[in-house]
Amino acid sequence: MSLIGRKPIPIPDKVEVDIKGENVSVKGEKGSLRWDYPAQYVKIRKEENSLYVEKLSEDKKAKALHGLTRSIIANMVEGVHNGYEKVLTIVGIGYKAEVRGNDLVLHLGFSHEIVYHIPQGVAIKVNKQGNIIYVDGIDKQVVGQVASEIRGLKPPEPYKGKGIRYKDEVVRKKAGKAGGKQAYAES
Repeated sequence: MSLIGRKPIPIPDKVEVDIKGENVSVKGEKGSLRWDYPAQYVKIRKEENSLYVEKLSEDKKAKALHGLTRSIIANMVEGVHNGYEKVLTIVGIGYKAEVRGNDLVLHLGFSHEIVYHIPQGVAIKVNKQGNIIYVDGIDKQVVGQVASEIRGLKPPEPYKGKGIRYKDEVVRKKAGKAGGKQAYAES
């Protein structure tokens, strides 16, 4: 039995959850989200200030969707109540970012600037120096996807560590060619 699927989802005071047929709608201070859940495999039950996800059968698909459905709904409740944020840092001399209208403009050492269109439902802010990017939103999946796409424009390279990385990401550096030349010179 799914350990995650059995856990109740607490509903904060200022969050409304509405279940109609195969549709779950969550409204809160930050906005509203809607999701069509797999009603042929799981059932969602609302009691007082909690939601419960129950699987309808014991087949493999129902077991797999039990915990997944609970996690997605819990992320929706958390998103409309508190929101999600990913922080990216830019490392490299002359590397910077700025927000122009509905676009994120990045200078990453290429001969041209890179323009990334900011999708709807996501807010992007950049600090004054232009080396820290904040990606905010209520949908956890969209915030993570946008942060991943921005990081993918110039991932950190292992020799000097230049590029875009997550705030807590550790980049293991490699020794360059000079390390190999010294080994041959000593022998």
